Amino acid sequence: MFKLIIAAILIVTVRAVDFEIRNNDGGDIWIGIQGNPGKENLANGGFILGSKQSRTLKAAADWAGRFWARTWCNPSTGFCLTGDCGGKLECQGAGGVPPASLAEITLGGAGGLDYYDLSFVDGFNIVLTFEPVDGAGDGSQYSCKRASCSFHLNDECPSALRVNSEHGVVACKSACAAFDTDEYCCRNAHDRPETCRSSDWPVDYPYYFKSHCPDAYSYAYDDNKSTFTCRAQKYLITFGG
Repeated sequence: MFKLIIAAILIVTVRAVDFEIRNNDGGDIWIGIQGNPGKENLANGGFILGSKQSRTLKAAADWAGRFWARTWCNPSTGFCLTGDCGGKLECQGAGGVPPASLAEITLGGAGGLDYYDLSFVDGFNIVLTFEPVDGAGDGSQYSCKRASCSFHLNDECPSALRVNSEHGVVACKSACAAFDTDEYCCRNAHDRPETCRSSDWPVDYPYYFKSHCPDAYSYAYDDNKSTFTCRAQKYLITFGG
């Protein structure tokens, strides 16, 4: 029995995964983290990360959830202009208010692989990259590769999608967030890929996101070419740049 316990401890230790989160932006950002249902909210859901700083968090081998950056945050009120999670530093399970650029991952999914992606389904607020460190894959296009968006989408965001502030355009909404229609939100009669194609919309807003950042999902029924797979002990998530 003692040997079995030791073996179990070793397996957990070996398979724990590190997430190193970096801030390449010019100022502070507030990191937001939300575990999927039943999963831990790492670092209680958030912390401040100064410019050019990084922090590493450890997650269980079966963890799943999302990371995002909150920008233009006020330490006095706790409110952030983008990605806010209720006016508090530690989100404690709350998600970020769209628009927010998301880095999503499921560890130990089908086939024992980790599945990770960038998502702008909730809109965009900051450039980001998501990459495995020394991962094991099959060498295919979406295996253990760096998923990235380096284009500052706020700069040329369509006028109908802009989130304006005294600091300029601080985020770019999704069409769903901007217009809240069944068609743009892929719901009711438009709740499947066959009936929710952005090319059929009055304006193909997702094309703006996809054309500049093809690695990221742009709307609910975007193609399946934005999910990356790997098997790694560490992932690097970088916001800003």
